[in-house]
Amino acid sequence: MRSRLLARWIAWVVRALGATWRFQVLGHDPYASGEARLGALWHSDAVIAGWHYRDRGILVAVSLSRDGELFEGALRNLGFAPSARGSTSRGAMGLLRQLMRAVNAGAAVAVMPDGPRGPAGRVQPGIIAVAGACGLPVVPVAFGARPCWRVGSWDRTRIPLPFARVICRYGEPLAVPKKADESEREKARAELERRLGALEDEIATFLGGAE
Repeated sequence: MRSRLLARWIAWVVRALGATWRFQVLGHDPYASGEARLGALWHSDAVIAGWHYRDRGILVAVSLSRDGELFEGALRNLGFAPSARGSTSRGAMGLLRQLMRAVNAGAAVAVMPDGPRGPAGRVQPGIIAVAGACGLPVVPVAFGARPCWRVGSWDRTRIPLPFARVICRYGEPLAVPKKADESEREKARAELERRLGALEDEIATFLGGAE
């Protein structure tokens, strides 16, 4: 009961805080048009993304940890679909199967490929495996804000302050060959990591410098 109440409170705070932000999307939003099926964003952007994608029924990959339970509850209260559960350390194969079934069924899916434990800014191979198996491109998504507070966690989660300027930037979708070998998968993984980093740098420049 306490966990459910806390999840509701977190969702309420995110909705209330996000309502004050001056939010701007750079480029075409493929989720709004229903085109995007598989997106990738850094774990540090979970709060901003939670507000931006609220009430759209998007499915998110969430770990099986206690923190994951709380995160899942907050997402449900923000209008996300029931999460796919698992991580690279626990239930990895089950998570990949859940994501593939969801994508093949037409769901919009979001993955934080450097989670749940990091290292931050390092893409893990799971999302590349899903993209290749389903024959779908990965849409890189990045966020930035000024002013914002950085949580002292491994990912340094961004929490924009009230009335902050917040930017969402979409990158070019990354195609992964359906029968990619190990070398091709690693090349795609490194390229997705590069694109996400480049989007962050672009947003930082747009906002007037690094946070």
